[in-house]
Amino acid sequence: MKKYLLTGLLVLVPLGITLWVLNLIIGMLDMTLSLLPSHWHPDELLGVHIPGLGVILTVVVVLTTGLLVRNVFGQRLLAYWDGLLRRIPFVNAIYNSVKQVSDTLLSDSGHAFRKVLLVRYPHPDAWSLAFLTSVPAEVTRKMDGEYVGVFIPTTPSPVNGFYFYVKKSDTIELDISVDAAFKAVISMGVVTTPENAAQLAGANK
Repeated sequence: MKKYLLTGLLVLVPLGITLWVLNLIIGMLDMTLSLLPSHWHPDELLGVHIPGLGVILTVVVVLTTGLLVRNVFGQRLLAYWDGLLRRIPFVNAIYNSVKQVSDTLLSDSGHAFRKVLLVRYPHPDAWSLAFLTSVPAEVTRKMDGEYVGVFIPTTPSPVNGFYFYVKKSDTIELDISVDAAFKAVISMGVVTTPENAAQLAGANK
């Protein structure tokens, strides 16, 4: 009985959480339909609510924005808009910070999370997974020796964590991908590599 119960949970829990997250995302994206005039709303035109239409609208808006920005006129418009936001007090601080993060994470030339490291945290006798980031030039000039910037994610939510500067000699570089490290953090160490996942599945049989 216990074996069957665990097997059922292993099937239904990931499926349930996945469906819940998808429903949450689709619900949020459907809110973009409120940008349309009321007489253009699909609910008004079709007489029935169809979930997911906001996803289509969001994709169309994002693709259209990308196409416009790729031409000369779009580049000039983007430069004007960018300069305008950078001149508005308080708004410029938020915009600059968000833009730097998005440029790093989404651009082809970005260098976010280049390598996976082990660093001593939260005390000298413990090791934690960390992602190699960058170190500002001003910080490098003020420190003796070679330091690296690391982001230590928290579990099970890797979007939160801590950003430190540590000596490069005090880190251990791991030969695993960033995706595999994220899986280890999210699963609280239960799933780390395909080999470990296979062992876990075999142990539950």
